[in-house]
Amino acid sequence: MGWGAPNREDDFSSGAGQWSIYDGPGHGGQGKRSPSAVSTAGGVLTITGDSSGTTAGMAWNPGQKYGRWEGRVKAPASDPSYNALLLLWPDAENWPSGGEVDFMEMSDPSRQETNMFLHYGADNQQLNGKVQVDATQWHNWAVEWTPDAITAYVDGKEWYRTTDKNTFPPGPMHLCIQLDWFPQGGGAKESTMQVDWVRQYPVDGGGSSGGGTSGSGTGSTRTGQQSGSNSDGGSGGTDPTAGVRNILRRMFSWG
Repeated sequence: MGWGAPNREDDFSSGAGQWSIYDGPGHGGQGKRSPSAVSTAGGVLTITGDSSGTTAGMAWNPGQKYGRWEGRVKAPASDPSYNALLLLWPDAENWPSGGEVDFMEMSDPSRQETNMFLHYGADNQQLNGKVQVDATQWHNWAVEWTPDAITAYVDGKEWYRTTDKNTFPPGPMHLCIQLDWFPQGGGAKESTMQVDWVRQYPVDGGGSSGGGTSGSGTGSTRTGQQSGSNSDGGSGGTDPTAGVRNILRRMFSWG
């Protein structure tokens, strides 16, 4: 893709020490995010969500403005209550005006359809797209953010792109991995997502927003506040602002 060498990468062969792992309330204040739901073995990260909504998320701080982020992910068919995500979250923790780029959000419990949600603006407007792919198998998911475009790829094939600069994040963003809980009523079955590796590339490594072969996805659909992603990124860990962010999300977002 012409991006040169990554300026940061993790193959999880030495655990998850590069990450801030969330410890506190789950998305929208429902369920719980716990470091105990994160494990590594054989160079693979696994996040597990149990029947009561205890799951995990993690942040790769600090981020950067512009670049490319990649992750090799698979997610077995799951309970409908669990969404698996790779996303970019603002370093400034100023959601929603700081934006949010959910470049892999699996809400389909069969993991046969994956969504893209680009959040922007103080009123949390969103663009969205989707791609049909069997995400129960390993695939390489990527997003490129340049001054000219935000583009999503799966296995090197472009499936989403927008050049609407009014929707772009205003500042640096960092990668987050999350298995989010959206309770559908009653008990849930245990669900997981796995990540083999992640990489980050700087925009000055020679890359551009082009490249790739067009895939079968659809994109650049403008939606209102109440459609699109329900992800809740953030810097995780024991960040004292986490409770405030959850309150703000409940005020401004439907999830």
